Amino acid sequence: MSRLSTPQSLRMPLDRLRRAWRASPLPRFFAWWGEELAALLPTRWRSLFGGGALWHLLERDGDHWRLRRADHSEPLASWSDSLDPAEQQTALADALRGVDHEDLRLALCLPASVVLRRTVMLPLAARDSLQQVGAFEMDRQTPFRAEQVRYDLHELNAPASAGRFAAELVVVPRTTLDPLLERLSVLGIGVDAVDMAVGHGRLGVNLLPPEQAPRRSHPRQQLNWALAAGALVLLVLVLAQWLHNRQSTLEAMRTQVESMRTDAQQVSALRQQLQDNAGAAGFLAARKKHTVSALSVLQDLTQRLPDNAWLERLSIDNNGQVGFQGQSAQAAKLVDALKDSTVIADANFQGTIQADPSTSKERFYMVAQLRKIADAKPKPPSAPAHGGSVL
Repeated sequence: MSRLSTPQSLRMPLDRLRRAWRASPLPRFFAWWGEELAALLPTRWRSLFGGGALWHLLERDGDHWRLRRADHSEPLASWSDSLDPAEQQTALADALRGVDHEDLRLALCLPASVVLRRTVMLPLAARDSLQQVGAFEMDRQTPFRAEQVRYDLHELNAPASAGRFAAELVVVPRTTLDPLLERLSVLGIGVDAVDMAVGHGRLGVNLLPPEQAPRRSHPRQQLNWALAAGALVLLVLVLAQWLHNRQSTLEAMRTQVESMRTDAQQVSALRQQLQDNAGAAGFLAARKKHTVSALSVLQDLTQRLPDNAWLERLSIDNNGQVGFQGQSAQAAKLVDALKDSTVIADANFQGTIQADPSTSKERFYMVAQLRKIADAKPKPPSAPAHGGSVL
């Protein structure tokens, strides 16, 4: 006989989990933590947020019923069994007024005189099937058969030999319990458990047949699940928003870095352009510094050519080669006139000297090489006797 209506395939793992939970220090820790947190709340808030099972014990004494809180000796209500069911229900409802229906738990407590208790030592493997073990031990520990009684088997916190644990078998004859349950059913009073009174409290077993266990709705639990689901959805939304903000920030940083990279490339290009311009300017300045100017060449030729000679064309290339074309009465003497030049050197005729019938002069074309700037120091003759002309 099982005290839970859960299917066997699910009940055994659940029982194993419950035992592991109760054996761990977590229940005591959370109980202590909850009490400490509740102590920080105002009294009104404490009553508002308080919850949990509130066990009330219903006891039968002859023809009278008595109701009291678990672990309390003062009765909350007492009524005679001679009253009609409506009056008994009213007496019970008046005593339980103010108790949250979701937290209310009602247990029928039997006197110790009608309950048989036996302590048994069982192997550890029997922890997963206490109810089946209880049915097997019934013939050995009691004078009853399993179908004659309502029973429960619960583990004890007592020393045991290696590989075994202590458990207590609690048995009540069905002839004793079933009439009480039928009477409560007639009165319209449903109980959550059938237990045995121990002092002002209860033993902690449940002899109630599973088919008679009340089905309770748990709106607060449903609300808690809804709130938990809402909190989970909000957490997901917060994480999604955080990821979105992070992605947006990353994109903004990438855009900023790209803009800074573009600015850096522009600065680098400007720096390179400045360096190129500075190099070109330096090159031009250096070339100008180390190269004889065309004006100096023209001045030197003007001073050294005779008056009867003139130039028609003058050119200077990048290699420092000077070419000049003109006419002179005695072109052959021009080489001697230019050999002392401090601006040009190696003046020679290129091609032949030709006579020009229209001017009765000799047409010539000469080439020379510019001297280096250190050597090109024009020294005009102290007493120039003549000077050429440039056309």
